Amino acid sequence: MSEIHFSNNYRDLSEQHGTGAGFQFEFSCARCYDSWRTPFEPFRTGQAAGWINKGVSAAWSLLGGSASNGLTNAADGLAGASWGSGRDAAFERAVTSAKQHFHRCARCTHYVCARCWNAAQGLCLGCAPDTAAEALAAQQRGLNDAVTQNAYQHGQSQAQQFDVTAARQLVCPQCSAETHGTPFCPSCGFRLARPPQCTSCHADVPADSAFCPSCGTRR
Repeated sequence: MSEIHFSNNYRDLSEQHGTGAGFQFEFSCARCYDSWRTPFEPFRTGQAAGWINKGVSAAWSLLGGSASNGLTNAADGLAGASWGSGRDAAFERAVTSAKQHFHRCARCTHYVCARCWNAAQGLCLGCAPDTAAEALAAQQRGLNDAVTQNAYQHGQSQAQQFDVTAARQLVCPQCSAETHGTPFCPSCGFRLARPPQCTSCHADVPADSAFCPSCGTRR
């Protein structure tokens, strides 16, 4: 058998044993990862061995342990002897079919599908991107950048309306809800970011004070 040349972007889905034994391979595009799978080719020797194993297991009590083991071992041995050459032949056919669905880029040497192939340049779209698509993408990036800059400048113009020195609480001490810096808790209505008040004169009392600095009432 001649040498088989192909990339490593494939999966071997073949099964050597059992009634579903057969050869199948899946090839994928190196750019978009879309895959193409070869038609299933049954491995008749492996399938026959699988059916023999099933039949022997069903008739175990009639054939006896030693006879059944010898028969199944012989069937498995026959399947194993022809598996290697059968798989190589199936893989060679699969590669020949896969080359009709994939293109090899001369620059990066990757195999890509028809949708990722720039036929005019003879290269993949990763090495030779579509000009129209790149132009539209660049326009969108430019639009996004300009809008971002305008929004940033608009935010700067509103800075004077925001009191950066005002005390704010982001979590309500009463109910533990998020407040987003509002004067009152949106969940329970508790007034936020305000020092405790004296119960007698209602003046603000610093948090570390034991007595009201205005009237002397104990906190």
